[in-house]
Amino acid sequence: MGVRNGFPPFLFAAIRQTTAGILLTAYLVLIKKESLPTMPHLTKNALGGLLMITFGNGLVSWAVVYIPSSMAAIICSAMPICIVLLNLTINRIEYPNAMIIIGVVAGMSGILFVFREHLADFSDPRYATGIALVFFATVSWACASFLMKKNNEHASPFLNAGIQMFFGGLFCLPFSWAFDDYAAVSWSPTIVYALIYLSLIGSIAAYTMYSYALTQLPLTIASLYSYINPLVAVVLGWWILSEKFNLQIALAILITISGIYLVNRGYQQLTRIKP
Repeated sequence: MGVRNGFPPFLFAAIRQTTAGILLTAYLVLIKKESLPTMPHLTKNALGGLLMITFGNGLVSWAVVYIPSSMAAIICSAMPICIVLLNLTINRIEYPNAMIIIGVVAGMSGILFVFREHLADFSDPRYATGIALVFFATVSWACASFLMKKNNEHASPFLNAGIQMFFGGLFCLPFSWAFDDYAAVSWSPTIVYALIYLSLIGSIAAYTMYSYALTQLPLTIASLYSYINPLVAVVLGWWILSEKFNLQIALAILITISGIYLVNRGYQQLTRIKP
């Protein structure tokens, strides 16, 4: 909302995430008496904040200036595929089965199918830039999820989330200074409401739940949240922002989500038969 109403995207992300990070961390340390993080803990979560918040969230906020939010959400729904490919690359014993291969092909086919309607838009460098930014953000989020799952299993997921949001928002500031147009800063009730809602619900609530899910579930299962994002974004984009919604987009979403589902089911089969 802040992006679409003329507020600089990286500045909005910086304010939102640092505020959420400070509130959550202060609550856990001062009220819940969580132990202060060690320097290695801070370093790991600062890296996680850079990859997940600055790149994974901030770049998407920037990209939706140039492309519809529904398109961004469809691309982001490929995140579980990135995670499975990372697992297959790093864990050599987890070779893909037929279901994983079919799912990857189906998921990518769905994304390409929705692109077909927008091929002419690629002549606009800003549109192509938006698509590239979202793809980079999706890969960054997947890589960070993999690293955080591996390195933070025995740490507090809530404190991890607070630190990551704080550093992720802080790292947005250099990008804001480099790319944001500060002449576009225009405070309004809509911006304030969006900032409060996204700080409390989008950051503290949703991101903290994802951080917790990483400690309790297999990584590919935790990533299933991205299945619902395209559906929500398309409906809200059509309802609030008057973005296009037609049969082709609906079919593309169905194909993409079906493909990602098959990938995850195939990976679950691999983990069940693993000795």
